[in-house]
Amino acid sequence: MGLSNENQVRKLEHVDIVVNEKTEGPGTTWLEYVFLVHHASSEVSLNDVDLRTQFLGKGLRAPIIISGMTGGAPGTEKVNGRLAEAAGKFGIALGVGSQRAAIEDPRLENTYRVVREFAGDIPIVGNIGAYEFVRYDLNTIGKLVDMINADALAVHLNLTQEIVQPEGTPCFSGLTRKLELVIKELPVPVIVKEVGQGLSYEVVKDLNAHGVSIFDIAGAGGTNWIAVEKYRALRRGDRLKALIAENISDWGLPTAVSIIEARRAAPNSVVIGSGGIRSAVDAVKALRIGADLIGVAAPVLRAYFNDCLDEYLQSLIHGIKAVLVLTGSRDIMELRSKPVVITSILREWLVSRGFQGL
Repeated sequence: MGLSNENQVRKLEHVDIVVNEKTEGPGTTWLEYVFLVHHASSEVSLNDVDLRTQFLGKGLRAPIIISGMTGGAPGTEKVNGRLAEAAGKFGIALGVGSQRAAIEDPRLENTYRVVREFAGDIPIVGNIGAYEFVRYDLNTIGKLVDMINADALAVHLNLTQEIVQPEGTPCFSGLTRKLELVIKELPVPVIVKEVGQGLSYEVVKDLNAHGVSIFDIAGAGGTNWIAVEKYRALRRGDRLKALIAENISDWGLPTAVSIIEARRAAPNSVVIGSGGIRSAVDAVKALRIGADLIGVAAPVLRAYFNDCLDEYLQSLIHGIKAVLVLTGSRDIMELRSKPVVITSILREWLVSRGFQGL
């Protein structure tokens, strides 16, 4: 299979740029303004900590999802297969990258289908961009689910990426109406997912009123897809697109802000806290301020290419347990009753928005 297809080439470029270029920032997650109180006399041991949780009707051994990243180009089935194997081993959830490529060329379906072969019965999340989602009919959307026997379908809102992408299609007209229709007809839940600029209170509240009950906030401070597309533009000599990307590169809601806003907007929904979660401390902070699960992407991809994927995931899970011990918590429910201190600009933001107390 050749690489004449523009979408396949783009998929491989995205992986290469995320792994090898500086694509984070320029802002931060604002999790540095969240402080958990150290419990020096904690009598909780590591063996006491229980990270088990439910997601999409299935049990997870830790509240983690490997966010959708790849698939859709020759060779990516190896990446997805290995990620699925690791997710199954550690009992965490897994998403795949946008499945548009397989709709356009069914020969690429195996680059996605492989995840179910290796992952066993863990929760698997399909993925499609909002632009395609609006335009696909219900039969095509159903194929996305059937392709990987998905437990949910993520619709990613990558408007900023589409604006700066050389071949982007920045128009989501009809999205809310289509979400309502698909939620009623699709046999699995629909997840609304950002890709690095965060979900606001207003967006979550509106979409929740239209039937969406799972949100992956993917806030600013982690991988910045505006920066990714800037590198793609530079590689093509498209200086205009690169400059457009630079002009809006610091746009977005920091991850800490977006988690809190989403939780306030839809208190009974499932909130996945992702975007720049780079340590166990980040993860536990996210869980304390409102996330039900945390999502990780770029660090997992880099661990895969550095041949230390299992070690990375094992250390992350161990670290989350350790931080719970250090807060005196035996599980996530108990963690949410522990004190948290919000400082600096994050505190000012929450006061300005009328969100007081966590």
